[in-house]
Amino acid sequence: MARYRRSGYPVRLGRPRRIIRLVHSPLLDEERRGLVDDVRRFALEELADPGYADREEGGEFWHEGWRKCAAKGLCGLPVPQELGGAGADRVTTAAALEALGYGCVDAGLVFSINAHLWSAVVPLWRHGSDDQRERFLPRLARGEVVGLHAMTEPDSGSDAFALRTVAEPDGAGHVLRGRKTLITNTPVARLYIVFARAPATEGALGVSAFLVEAGAAGVSTGEPTEKMGLRTSPMADLVLDDVYVGPEAVLGKPGRGARVFASSMEWERLLIMAAQLGALDRALEEEVAAARHSKRSAFGLEPNNDVLVDVRVALDAARALLYETAWSYDHGETRASRAAAVKLFASETVLRAALDMSDGRRLRDAVGGRLYSGTSQLMRRIVARDLGL
Repeated sequence: MARYRRSGYPVRLGRPRRIIRLVHSPLLDEERRGLVDDVRRFALEELADPGYADREEGGEFWHEGWRKCAAKGLCGLPVPQELGGAGADRVTTAAALEALGYGCVDAGLVFSINAHLWSAVVPLWRHGSDDQRERFLPRLARGEVVGLHAMTEPDSGSDAFALRTVAEPDGAGHVLRGRKTLITNTPVARLYIVFARAPATEGALGVSAFLVEAGAAGVSTGEPTEKMGLRTSPMADLVLDDVYVGPEAVLGKPGRGARVFASSMEWERLLIMAAQLGALDRALEEEVAAARHSKRSAFGLEPNNDVLVDVRVALDAARALLYETAWSYDHGETRASRAAAVKLFASETVLRAALDMSDGRRLRDAVGGRLYSGTSQLMRRIVARDLGL
């Protein structure tokens, strides 16, 4: 059994009930159950980091933790095995990430793995040419190279395609000029997927995606961004000053970058909250165990059983929506509004639970869930369109 200490009270936890419940779900066969249970044990044992508090305060990325997760195959979960990944379907990927989030206290590290998967690994796998996949995908899937995609700009707001970064034609290639902001993994990434528009175009039309390697002439990064939460996930601006890329750098078809971005966002919105649901499951277990032990909450307040019950119900509902939707996607029933609904409900559930349980650190980590991968209001608009509203 693992032993944790919160607010001066020793708390002894048993086996994680919700993860074990999932392991016995008919959604997972025996092989997949073993994978999920293995990830949970790995996270609890290998990612128990006594230096996390200091790194979190200083906003320091955990390189050793990344290498451990990469060696475990977590940096390429959905990628086919022949391309260097684990070959997991969406249900299995969600379960593995939930187990990782349950066991790993470093939410920033887990967030960086998610950003790597959904913004770099999946787009390259789904849209890359054979040459691009052969060159980059195995190293990305093995976690030897950290990836990102650079879409957000200082003035773009919620309109992702309000881009000022320009891809100026230059012979057979392009010259990229612009600045991206708030880009997760910038300080540690070595491969960027950069979205830029052709001159004299607006909106999604004319946007292309380009593969740019760190160290290319004209590429620079800004100072690390100070954040309230997820502080160990590094973020910074990416500056492109007359960066030349050849025709082989175009990801997907020229002018079809919007399709690459939409595909990335659909995967991300479906799966990015799985780890946070796992982390919430662990927080709830700790709160319940501490309340039983001392008649006080793990955070020093009088226990409120109604709050804990409401968190349990909301967590189970969010998990049910996540796994039912992941199963639907695995069986060809894909609807962007369903992925948006998962992102919306799960992120709001995690934030409300952190507020209700007075969990300051997790509250700081949870606030961003209403913003990244599209704001909660944007998710509501996507669902509303599906309703014909």
